[in-house]
Amino acid sequence: MASRRKRLPVTLSAEEQTLLLAQPNPRYPTGERNRLLVRMMLDTGVRLAEAAALRWPHVDLATGKLMVIAGKGAKDRSLWISAELLARLQAWRERQLNACGHTPEHIFFTLDGRTLLHRYIQAMVQRYSQRAGIAKRVSPHVLRHTFATDLYRQSHNIRLVQKALGHADLSTTMIYTHVYDEEIAQAMQALRASSDDSLHDGS
Repeated sequence: MASRRKRLPVTLSAEEQTLLLAQPNPRYPTGERNRLLVRMMLDTGVRLAEAAALRWPHVDLATGKLMVIAGKGAKDRSLWISAELLARLQAWRERQLNACGHTPEHIFFTLDGRTLLHRYIQAMVQRYSQRAGIAKRVSPHVLRHTFATDLYRQSHNIRLVQKALGHADLSTTMIYTHVYDEEIAQAMQALRASSDDSLHDGS
């Protein structure tokens, strides 16, 4: 069991996700941008390079449809974002317009209008996770793993997870069923342990 657990991807619990998202200060444009970027990765599972490359024409602010253009393997895919994230994106676009006098082409950009470097995003995610007191080593790919695990936990549909992640081979996606199986095993073992204790106590 221990060796199997080592192979499972690192993911964040719901509490850890909340703590991570609480770190950026939205009073500042960079803080709001960073919080929205982390939220985008957690809610859609986009890869680091895909998140950095997102442009406003890729998102339909009326329907919440998000197009990931030429992702890994040069394959486009469609994703959908929640009403809450869509509202945050709309507010961010207004803030961009007020700050710059125009809406930059990229959703996430530096204050001087350039796209964010991948190493900046990696360092930003790690910095916020350390500030949040999360013991795990958190990277943008951990956010993608978290999205996939949460989506499978909710949908129980591995094909749906495969499509959302843009995996060509289903076997790549199957790791998230093992994460879920591991959680079931731990929960059932804990349940049996508490039941045994009750029996021994004469309850």
